[in-house]
Amino acid sequence: MTTYRTELTPLAFLERSADVFAGKTAISYGDRSWTYAEMATLTTRFANALRASGVDAGDRVAVLLPNVPEMLLAHFAVPLAGAVLVSINTRLSPEEIRYICDHSGAKVLVGDTELLPALAGVVGELETVAEVIAVDDLGLEVPYPTTPWDEFLGRGSDAALDWRVDDEEATISINYTSGTTGRPKGVMYTHRGAYLNALAEIVHSRHTPDSVYLWTLPMFHCNGWCTTWGVTAIGGRHVCLRKVEASEIWRLIDAEGVTHLNGAPTVLLMIATAEEAHPLPRPLVITTAAAPPNPKILAALEELGAQIVHVYGLTETYGPHTVCEYQPGIADAAPAERARFLARQGVAYIHADPIRVVDEDMNDVPRDGTTMGEVVMRGNNVMKGYFADPEATAEAFRGGWFHSGDLAVWHPDGYIELRDRAKDIIISGGENISTIEVEQAIGSHPAVLECTVIAIPDDTWGERPKAFVILREGAEATEEEIIAHVRERLAHFKAPDVVEFVEDLPRTSTGKIQKYVLREREWAGRDGRIHGAG
Repeated sequence: MTTYRTELTPLAFLERSADVFAGKTAISYGDRSWTYAEMATLTTRFANALRASGVDAGDRVAVLLPNVPEMLLAHFAVPLAGAVLVSINTRLSPEEIRYICDHSGAKVLVGDTELLPALAGVVGELETVAEVIAVDDLGLEVPYPTTPWDEFLGRGSDAALDWRVDDEEATISINYTSGTTGRPKGVMYTHRGAYLNALAEIVHSRHTPDSVYLWTLPMFHCNGWCTTWGVTAIGGRHVCLRKVEASEIWRLIDAEGVTHLNGAPTVLLMIATAEEAHPLPRPLVITTAAAPPNPKILAALEELGAQIVHVYGLTETYGPHTVCEYQPGIADAAPAERARFLARQGVAYIHADPIRVVDEDMNDVPRDGTTMGEVVMRGNNVMKGYFADPEATAEAFRGGWFHSGDLAVWHPDGYIELRDRAKDIIISGGENISTIEVEQAIGSHPAVLECTVIAIPDDTWGERPKAFVILREGAEATEEEIIAHVRERLAHFKAPDVVEFVEDLPRTSTGKIQKYVLREREWAGRDGRIHGAG
């Protein structure tokens, strides 16, 4: 039977925008800008340069770049060349970067001159990388041979390439997990999944052709939650940002007319508490994910005029998989009530299968807002699998659903709300204590800026909560006050036994607090497991 269906690929988004919005600004970076027609031309030249450099169909191309225009171009140019994009976390150690390049079999590494010097000790050990291409807008030198970006781009041409693909299930990118419990795993995204997730981002983050999107979220993180492709699809403007700093974010919000940005709760905290913070002159949609956000911070941003979209997901789900959809009446609710509602992880994205919370036998838990179970997912935005790791893939998809490792309750209205990572739950005298619940209780204290809670060993109860607390500048609080504050809000056994006041907390590059670092310190030298290491 004749079919007129074409295979789905996000490459089609740039083809369309270069036609429909040819003269419209696509990318802004500092005092430079590029139209959509220019973006498509540069992408084509980039793709042809990769082919001229020996990159064949299915080859992997690694990129180690901050949120600069070349990073955005790579999201289209690498698949346009028929290759697979491997975006590398810019804060990884040289050894971790070497492992990812070798494991993925990357043929080429495109890196920034601010980041490449750190690889001097491992670059000679790369097993498959035949060439390192250096992107430089800072005038920096790399202490080993590289090919300058302009020289590399000169190999390319403007000869047209096909924006279509033959197989929408082909891998478009491989994103590596953090690897806190072992070697990082390569999560494979397909052209189809990236296409559909990009469209869902447009819907749920409320993008339009008038969107001005500020790149506060790393593009290496789940390909920027597929917003690299989504903003391009709708014809919005990308505002690139090399480094996330509160003062620069506020300057760009004002100077560039920013309408949208994404980020972890840490970024939201940075924005809300900055000296430059002020009531917003226009609507600003902030989409947030990672650790469950503090309702107090959400309320503070809403008071400035921001509109919060709370999403939840994992690398294995192309980034966001659920969204806390607004319900009638929520917009008019008191700020504190609305913030508590928005702290939920919500319901499945528009293109995904309904979210489930299950027990150990894969049965749905009661929708009572109390019974905890594991969050499992499936649908169009669940990964293809782990690259070169069939055993880990089979384990992740046992029972036919992807297992998140996150524990949640299911509310009567169908919304899920995370209670903890399975590895983070505190088991004290046989009772489960949600660290998220304790953290939100601590975070409601007016002197607290940020906090995290972990399990520490206890000879009587096995484990007890310990809190690490960052106080607001100029604020004061004692350990006793924090503990009493929690006991006023939760059962006494859930309150931390110890509160340690700190200046900062260990974090990943996307702002998530690395609880395992704190746990390893607290459990060092103890017999038995380090609870939830990873």
